[in-house]
Amino acid sequence: MNETQPSSCPSNPTAERIGKTFAYCLVFIVSLAGNTAIGIIVYKTKTMRKPINFFIVNMAMSDLLFPIFIIPPLILMLYTDSWLIGGSLGLAFCKLKAFLPSVSTAVSIQSLVLIAIDRFGAVVFPLRSPLISSKLCFFFILATWIVAMAVNSPLLFVSKLVEYSEGLVCARHWNELFGESSSYENYAVSYVVVFMFISFVLIAILYIIIYLKLKSQKIPGEQSSNAGQQRQQRERNVLKMAISIVLGFAVCWLPRAILFILHFTNSIIWANCGVPDFIYAVRLLSVANSAINPSICFIFSGNYRKELQVLFR
Repeated sequence: MNETQPSSCPSNPTAERIGKTFAYCLVFIVSLAGNTAIGIIVYKTKTMRKPINFFIVNMAMSDLLFPIFIIPPLILMLYTDSWLIGGSLGLAFCKLKAFLPSVSTAVSIQSLVLIAIDRFGAVVFPLRSPLISSKLCFFFILATWIVAMAVNSPLLFVSKLVEYSEGLVCARHWNELFGESSSYENYAVSYVVVFMFISFVLIAILYIIIYLKLKSQKIPGEQSSNAGQQRQQRERNVLKMAISIVLGFAVCWLPRAILFILHFTNSIIWANCGVPDFIYAVRLLSVANSAINPSICFIFSGNYRKELQVLFR
């Protein structure tokens, strides 16, 4: 998806570059600060060491990878068309730039699924032992990284530095490695369908069941203990935070997933003047998700806000 505009389109390259650079830098700073704070808070606060918070930390750690390896190349693309680092180091960065952001996205989506499963067990089966215990929690977290790295491992091998007269380019050579019978388009579309659309359908089903369960519960009477009322209120607050994280992820990533599929089907007139700006907006939205997630935690969770104040003090 080339961001080069047709020559007939009016533009102000300098102003656009400055504005886009500022937006990327703002997302980068907020993402690093917010996700680091989430990790430190859960690590230092024993009362918050619960499966849902471990999954949120797992998502925060994956969100740290995304801006670190995707925002600097995006900023460089605004000012130059060539890859600036050559040799073995440049090749390593080229491979990591393709591999780690995709791993980050896959880990985040799997973390959302695990959060939904954890909330499903807590609300639908409150009297039973948790579906995901604290001991199993670390196994599932490790599994999210193993699955993400395994699925995205082809990107490590197909990403190569190519030297042209204009300079170096970090490019993808899929058919050179896997042959003409294999198609990167099929791999990419399958990835989006499985990790985006099917995962979100599963998450939506779980949260719909949770909502119906909460709606069917009778409001505790005066004789009910305050502890029961407080527990239900805590469950609802945690659920609001979890659903907000899912909705934030969907708003940020589904437009890019849809655009990704449309790109391969040639369903968009890419020569249109507004297309580069639209692609930039979709790309910025997906990158901004790494900064939005910690913000949602601090907005919806009093515990995170309280511990953030303690952290600053």
